[in-house]
Amino acid sequence: MARAFLSLGSNLGDRRTALDAAVAALRATAGIEVVAVSPYLETAPAGGPPNQPQFLNAAAALETALDPEALLDLLQAIERRLGRERIVRWAPRTIDLDLLLYGNRIVATGRLRVPHLRLRERRFVLEPLAAIAPQAVDPITGLTIRQLLDTM
Repeated sequence: MARAFLSLGSNLGDRRTALDAAVAALRATAGIEVVAVSPYLETAPAGGPPNQPQFLNAAAALETALDPEALLDLLQAIERRLGRERIVRWAPRTIDLDLLLYGNRIVATGRLRVPHLRLRERRFVLEPLAAIAPQAVDPITGLTIRQLLDTM
């Protein structure tokens, strides 16, 4: 089993229900144990089309038997089930699930980068993650999530 950390976000429809449904789908999946979910945090959109609604963001810690690519497939399947449409980059969305960290592994494939490429740049990701895993380490910088947040 590996410890993985996810970012969850929603800024369309009933945001809280979307985040709750994503967590419930993760909990219902064989090979995944949801260890912790951060409090939900309302944040302004970062990038994308102007005048988007506010986001509701969270982070989740998992123990998983899935490898990183299989976990990505699962996250994208959950997004599709919850109505996610990928038409315009960073457009408003019902749900957004990102794999942030997978143990201490660095993954770089054509479809997946772990740690997430913008992990270190996004307060809306670091704040909820620090609430559940302040001592988790970014394997690229060697800094903890708390240290990354404190340098923003």
